[in-house]
Amino acid sequence: MRVLFLALFVSMFLFSCETNTSTHRSLIEFVPEGTSTLIKTNNIEDLKSSLTNNDLIQEFKTASFYKSLDNVFKNTTAFKPKSEALFCFSEDNLDSTQVTLITKYTADLFQFDSLSQPKQEHSKFKNTTITKTQLNTEILYSVVIDSVFIGSTSKTIIENSLNIKPVSAEFQRIYNTTATEKTFAVILDTENLKPSTVFFSSDSIPLQNFTKYIALDTDITQDQITLNGITKAPDSTNLLINIFKNTIPQENRISEITPEDSDGFLSLTYQDFSNLQANLVAYNNQEPPETTLFDNTNEIGVIYKNEHRAIALLSLDVIATNEALLDSQEPLETFRQIEIKKFEHPDWFVNTFSPLIKTTTASYYAELDSFFVFSDNLELLQNIIVAFQNNSTLSKRDFYHSITEDLSDASSLLLVGNSNLLADVLESNFNVGSKVKTNDYRISAIQYIYDYNFAHVNAVIKKTRTKAKENSVSQELNIKLDAELLNNPQFVTNHISGEKEIVVQDVKNNLYLISNKGKVLWKKQLDEAILGEISQIDMYKNGRLQLAFTTAHHLYVLDRNGRDAKPFPINFKDKVTQPLAVFDYDNNKKYRLLVIQDQDVLMYDAQGKTVKGFNFKKANKTIIHKPQHFRVRGKDYLVFKTSDKLYILSRTGQVRVTPNKSFTFSKEAVYVYNNKFATTTDQGDLILVDTNGKVSSENLNLGENHHIDATTRTMVAQSGNKLTIRDKTLELDFGSYTPAKLYLINNKIYVTTTDLQAQKVYVFDSQGVEISNFPVYGTSAIDLANLDKDKPLEAVTKGNDNAIIIYQIN
Repeated sequence: MRVLFLALFVSMFLFSCETNTSTHRSLIEFVPEGTSTLIKTNNIEDLKSSLTNNDLIQEFKTASFYKSLDNVFKNTTAFKPKSEALFCFSEDNLDSTQVTLITKYTADLFQFDSLSQPKQEHSKFKNTTITKTQLNTEILYSVVIDSVFIGSTSKTIIENSLNIKPVSAEFQRIYNTTATEKTFAVILDTENLKPSTVFFSSDSIPLQNFTKYIALDTDITQDQITLNGITKAPDSTNLLINIFKNTIPQENRISEITPEDSDGFLSLTYQDFSNLQANLVAYNNQEPPETTLFDNTNEIGVIYKNEHRAIALLSLDVIATNEALLDSQEPLETFRQIEIKKFEHPDWFVNTFSPLIKTTTASYYAELDSFFVFSDNLELLQNIIVAFQNNSTLSKRDFYHSITEDLSDASSLLLVGNSNLLADVLESNFNVGSKVKTNDYRISAIQYIYDYNFAHVNAVIKKTRTKAKENSVSQELNIKLDAELLNNPQFVTNHISGEKEIVVQDVKNNLYLISNKGKVLWKKQLDEAILGEISQIDMYKNGRLQLAFTTAHHLYVLDRNGRDAKPFPINFKDKVTQPLAVFDYDNNKKYRLLVIQDQDVLMYDAQGKTVKGFNFKKANKTIIHKPQHFRVRGKDYLVFKTSDKLYILSRTGQVRVTPNKSFTFSKEAVYVYNNKFATTTDQGDLILVDTNGKVSSENLNLGENHHIDATTRTMVAQSGNKLTIRDKTLELDFGSYTPAKLYLINNKIYVTTTDLQAQKVYVFDSQGVEISNFPVYGTSAIDLANLDKDKPLEAVTKGNDNAIIIYQIN
């Protein structure tokens, strides 16, 4: 493997078991010598998911470095660290990449099931046991030292780990700057990296010549990569980052004259040119030209267009800058009332700013307000004039501002590039075997802000989004998970932000919590499938929400991090037969959790204790729908049914209403509709029961395979391809439809159903009118909510077998 793809290519874009528990040591003490790339993460599942779901990274599936990185994760699927983990990449004497895993040791660090227990061998080395484990296609050698697990593809690395050497103070400081809340952090040691070119391929600078360490907190979503960190080079080294020492970053303004159709620009700023010049003289070991041209400036930059370059100076004193150009006042032409003159000293730029500026032929220039623009190409210079006069520069475009929102206004060095620049950098450094598709990434940027003896680094690569049209439906995310999905994705509330997140379970019984940016926040292995939908409760009454649900033999309550909230889970010997029902009678967070086991109703409080005073014991037959709670005219009703009996009880389980007729009921829920309890028979007749037990029925002309949903005033009925919303019946295409579901959001009703056969998701309003631009693709019922507090609603559904899709309804 050449290096960890993600961090390196952005850095390039910058410039084109025995245990001894007596001691607790830092993980970085065990980082192998010669490590070129160190990945630090607290969430391996998020890391793997982010790499899988980021569209740009997926362009590199065929590249050897991606295959190597992918192989690391495929061979460590059972690796389940409870805390921070390090992945270290280094080259051995045979130029092969070796990977080392480092984390705190726990007894369940590797979680193999009974069918995938690997073969292991043990050997003694220096009074320590080294374990050799066969993991799919790789062999992992491992040892536990002072409560730290070290595993590596190299036995030599494991043996050397027993000879711990002090961590350099500089590396320790670099490591300490990385955060843990991002997808991952990466530290690059450029001395150990294979040679890499940066900048445009024609203006390349070796990364090794730029800096020593780069430490980046990396956040990855499906359409964006954001990096924040630092870079540092020792004072004793002649590395390019140090040319900004003793300079003060200024606002980068070259975007004000950069045409929007340019390939990009490079900007250098400084408060006092003499300080930058002194550093450049020391770096290049050559005297600068005798000129005052740069003395009254605070920014110089290069604008790129194909093979041509323009150099821009931002003058603080236009008169003084013109005086420095007294021997270059010969007009060549006037273009749009701007004089273009001949410049007599194009070598001044390279002799002063090498290697950042390499242009030697900028023999024309023009003055645009406070900018002096020099170029080797008259057409490029004219285009810059046109863009400046027509307000068609980058600084005037929304897609540029969407990038700079993640950057500082002032930087020592800023590089901005279009999709061609991004592709140029990637293709010149990685053997991908095909053209990299970067068209969706119209603009990307990275900046360095020098601060005392190091520089801050900010970078962003983001898909350019077009403004959503009114009444349109746009796909926001398509998130691939590790296995085929078992149930329908569902929205839940993030109690910290008030926004929504997604929960879903796969066929391996892994439960995922996914952010509304598509990041896997955690993945938890369960023993069984979840029954029905997941509820949320605030069991501690402190505003923090937990996930509550049942499986066939468990009642779970999980906290926000996926950990069991004690005393849960509660285990059951007999099978649970219905989804969990959660009641909060008085909206005071005194929850009642109802578990159904065939005919039995078990009631627990939020602390997992059996509720005293609930006296209902057993139904006459199997309960066919989970219990429901209603409040009608100030009274509470607990409702559930068997195939031939409707139970309408009080809080204590006593019969509150006895229907005066009996029917053979369907498995549909019970609703309160027009102040009456409403459900259906197995033949599709609507049954209405008032609070005195009086029963009426209505033939809805529904078949046996039917569904209903209702609010207090609106009912939806579905039978085959016929969907009735209030009094309007729609005849949909023949297909296999999910049960129609009714949503009341912002006082507006939406009705949804999905044709599983045609894989089409439908959404209608309360009048039976289809919402514009539906149906859309989907393979399951949807959940509908406002995901992120903006005006449009979002819908989540299954996509392919292992993917979920989020749509925005504009």
